[in-house]
Amino acid sequence: MTARAIACRTALPLMVLTLSACSITRHSTGLAEDGELTPCPEPPRCVSSQAEDPDKQIAPFELQAHSDDTWQRLGEVVNGMERTTVVKRSEYYLHAEVVSPWRFYTDDLELLRTRESNRVHVRSSARVGYYDFNVNRERVDKLRKKLIEAELISGKDETSRK
Repeated sequence: MTARAIACRTALPLMVLTLSACSITRHSTGLAEDGELTPCPEPPRCVSSQAEDPDKQIAPFELQAHSDDTWQRLGEVVNGMERTTVVKRSEYYLHAEVVSPWRFYTDDLELLRTRESNRVHVRSSARVGYYDFNVNRERVDKLRKKLIEAELISGKDETSRK
């Protein structure tokens, strides 16, 4: 192998790593305040039932019953998801961290129960990077299916878009 070929094989991966590092942006975790989840960041790595951007919108969950028992069971379903740990929980808010299969990235999954209705707003977002390859939308869709199967939320097993 020539010196030029070796240089090209070495330089290309280094350039890719350098360029990809430039595209990583960090966003703070969204903590619910005053009945609202933190808005999704500008990059397409987040979905939320409170998003105004149609590409980031996802339907909220409709609880079968507005009770503390239902909320408790919903949290247990979230905590039982693969690589997911509930890190904060209150009467109306739940924050879970989801670690990637490679244990390199951590995403945030948040649920916010409204006081006046059976609605639960949901937000799932990557903390770093630019694009999430629809991982967060798929995560919420899987959670929706699990909650429907557990008879905790109403709805059909269909798309999660509003």
